[in-house]
Amino acid sequence: FGVVYIAKVSDSIGRKNALLICLGGALAGYVITIVALFIDSLWLLILGRAITGFTAGNQPIAQAAMIDASADAADRDRNMGYIVTGVSFGLVGGPIIGGILSDQSLLGSLASVEAPFYAATLLVVIAIVLVLLYFRDVRQERTPFVLRPIEIFENLWQVTKHLSVLRLMPAYVCFMVANVTFYVFIDNYLTSAFGYGIIGGSAVMLVIGFALAFSSTFLVKPTQERFDKRRIITVTMVVWAVMALAVAASPVALLCFVPVFLFYFCFGVAYPTMLGLFSGSVGEADQGWVMGITTAVFTLAGGVMSLIGGILMSLDIRLPFYITAGMAVLALAFVLAGWSRPEIERLTERPQPAQ
Repeated sequence: FGVVYIAKVSDSIGRKNALLICLGGALAGYVITIVALFIDSLWLLILGRAITGFTAGNQPIAQAAMIDASADAADRDRNMGYIVTGVSFGLVGGPIIGGILSDQSLLGSLASVEAPFYAATLLVVIAIVLVLLYFRDVRQERTPFVLRPIEIFENLWQVTKHLSVLRLMPAYVCFMVANVTFYVFIDNYLTSAFGYGIIGGSAVMLVIGFALAFSSTFLVKPTQERFDKRRIITVTMVVWAVMALAVAASPVALLCFVPVFLFYFCFGVAYPTMLGLFSGSVGEADQGWVMGITTAVFTLAGGVMSLIGGILMSLDIRLPFYITAGMAVLALAFVLAGWSRPEIERLTERPQPAQ
């Protein structure tokens, strides 16, 4: 809810102000979380996480800001790749930092449950300073801001008024469920099936990060110049289904690293491509809103799959990867069935070279 609302508000109050609101909320949430851990309060812990979650709109606002600064569609999609590069550092660094700072076998008395939240708080403070000193809004157009909490729900319902967004959404939802299911469970699976610990989990996170960072930084523009976006997504879904099943079938832990690498190597190109499709489906005034919608789906899928994860792995530790493969196939079906309409074909065609 929060990510959609604040991302939409950024269209009115500016990206910089919205980023500072998000980072301020994250800072408050982490401080409350630390206090909750010290006084052993579950409800205060939930409050701290809720505040951080509601104000976690910095990624879609950053995406919208990158779109504002883009010269054309090809530049926009390349910039979305840079966003994924940044996300890859977070996906890798977060679990590694959290695992090391909380593991007394590695850091002794310096490690604690609270230590990862100290690190997160410090990172938020650094981000606030960087935004204050260096960030400048490119888009200067503003619409009057009126505080209307009901807009939280209206912004979600607004999807029904954008036909192209609505047609893209089913495939994107399946795409995201497949992605977060694979990501959330790969570390737990390696630990449960092969006895991996923090070092092994860190190794697989490094593989994910390298695959993401390389492909999203260097391959988005060349790939989109050579293939249309529909083909990029369809090939990715086929690769995902095969790689998920390969992980489930692997008899040796090390063999899992190859499909993990290929899975996220493809994601590094496919995710910016998806973001570019959503960006191209709305006008300049709605870039913050549509980026909020895409991130809301991302976070909702992660929350739901994390919540039911224990049940899934108690039934069969390989079940999450079967779900990943199934969701990839379902996303492929939605692409093949719904992306042949003229308004979607226009979005998915290859960019024409400059004359």
